[in-house]
Amino acid sequence: MTSSTPRRTVLAAALAAAGTAAATAAPAVAAVPECATDCPSAAPGSAPVDGAGRGHAPAPGLVDNRFWSSYTDWRCGSAAGTKAVAGHRPGLVLAAPAGRTDYTDPHTGRTSAWEYASWTSPVHTPTVPATEVIASWNAHTPPGTWLQVELSGTYSDATATPWYVLGRWAAGDDDIRRTSVDDQTDGRSTVWTDTFAIDDATSGLRLASYRLRLTLYRTPGSGLTPTVWRLGAMASDVPDRFTVPASTPGLARELTVPRYSQNTHVGQYPEYDNGGEAWCSPTSSQMIVEYWGRRPSPEELAWVNPAFDDPQVCHAARFTFDHQYEGCGNWPFNAAYAATYPDMNAVVTRLNSLTELESLIRAGIPAITSQSFRKEELTGAGYGTSGHLMTVIGFTADGDVIANDPASPSNGAVRRVYQRREWENIWLRTKRYDANGKVRSGTGGVCYLYWPTEPAPTQHRVLRSLGLL
Repeated sequence: MTSSTPRRTVLAAALAAAGTAAATAAPAVAAVPECATDCPSAAPGSAPVDGAGRGHAPAPGLVDNRFWSSYTDWRCGSAAGTKAVAGHRPGLVLAAPAGRTDYTDPHTGRTSAWEYASWTSPVHTPTVPATEVIASWNAHTPPGTWLQVELSGTYSDATATPWYVLGRWAAGDDDIRRTSVDDQTDGRSTVWTDTFAIDDATSGLRLASYRLRLTLYRTPGSGLTPTVWRLGAMASDVPDRFTVPASTPGLARELTVPRYSQNTHVGQYPEYDNGGEAWCSPTSSQMIVEYWGRRPSPEELAWVNPAFDDPQVCHAARFTFDHQYEGCGNWPFNAAYAATYPDMNAVVTRLNSLTELESLIRAGIPAITSQSFRKEELTGAGYGTSGHLMTVIGFTADGDVIANDPASPSNGAVRRVYQRREWENIWLRTKRYDANGKVRSGTGGVCYLYWPTEPAPTQHRVLRSLGLL
């Protein structure tokens, strides 16, 4: 399970009574994007071809993915001290500081000076006006560097949002404490940990377009730089639903994915969300990282107590931990952690159906899914949860879901088979009843997807069909 107060529990309770606290903004300021079109291949002066470029879902639906990752993408944005770099994995780096600022870390109280530069994306108009947006980024932040991701948008009534901070992030935890930012709202939308959300979706208000701003920081005079390979977001408007239509089974395949239990780590490193009992997200992330043949080095694991089994799970918990959320379940932070391993891409998105999930498994790509349920709603789980991550690794001949469920007593017990109809409903619904009969939120198909930077042709095709490449 995730933190004792999962984001969806907070979101469900808060949307009806959202406050009006002022949103916090970054010290860095970037110019308005000069590239007006969202199509990276558009020539100067050409008309926008929105939805036709890289990273868009092929047709309008409930979900729109847009990610910037090519050399052309990075050049299309508006730079203030950053530059695009080419190569086998194009990226964005800090070339010349645009300014200098002091940052007081709210979790350490330490104030430090930083040079910064920024990049602002072109305006993106998603194929679906959105009630929620979740960003993802893949980056390398050597010691002495960190980054911040922000979002600003235009509502469907042509008014504007403020700039919202979606995360202050570093791969390590020596320079700053990795953190989300609370109390960001304009009374119409709010950032809940890692999710931008319209406060009252029933009003008809939607986010019609958005920009992302990336600010890179480094120790003054050091010449260091973060390198960002991928930045983007998933925008969605999933309707309220307590149930979803049943899908037809279409695949029988099981991937060989390492099995790790979060519960074998109960009591270990309680400073990271009370230890293993809340480590479903990093445990799942570590399974997929190792499925792709990556893992931390012995040197990177040297800090872990040698008496603990599977020290890499402790490592994943520490380096996904959000010091504001006080948990390891920040979705983009988990994706960013996975992408710190060599040549890995990682995103947070939504899928529309088990059929889409089957297409990923068919291509050899497992998925980490987010769901919440009462004990009696998922046969064989043996528990209920207000928020939990597990890894889907396959489907049986009958279409049932094969999952590596980290909420298991041992590594050997992690592999589970869950009934298809039960599982797809608890994953894809947006509303549910808790044990007290109160209406709570569901995640509506949220998942993490991790894959190599050079996927096999079949993998490339399915990722592109989902708007991720």
